[in-house]
Amino acid sequence: MPSAHERTLVIIKPDALQRSLIANIIQRFERKGLLLVGIKMMSIGDTLIIEHYAHHVDKPFFDDLKSFMQSTPVIVMAWQGVEAVHMARQLIGATSGRKADIGTIRGDLSNSVSRNIVHGSDTVENAEIEVKRFFKDDELFDWHKTELEHIYAPDE
Repeated sequence: MPSAHERTLVIIKPDALQRSLIANIIQRFERKGLLLVGIKMMSIGDTLIIEHYAHHVDKPFFDDLKSFMQSTPVIVMAWQGVEAVHMARQLIGATSGRKADIGTIRGDLSNSVSRNIVHGSDTVENAEIEVKRFFKDDELFDWHKTELEHIYAPDE
């Protein structure tokens, strides 16, 4: 088994909660072979949303994004695996649900750019920052899933 595993953050957004898609989304990451190492439901306060979406704060759509992300609780998850960031991004698909490939979460479940079901870290560096932003150390778990022995070769 590989000794170093990436972690990535995935947020299940309010539209997915409203549409009862939580189990469907989680199952896709599990079936791909990623390991769930942290999960919680939470409300995102003003400070946290401004920090998380700092790159959008000055854009005209930010107020709508903030209102949307605060309209219900969200599910935040930390997933772990070999190239977890890249794998999660492939599973999630393009930002616009209309442009995302069929078979991806957004391609199958979304028709919008902003109501696009999930957020996923876009780089390894951002994943490290985002996981720490949403999870305390004692909320993340290192555990061994025996199924992984059937997903990865010993030299991966």
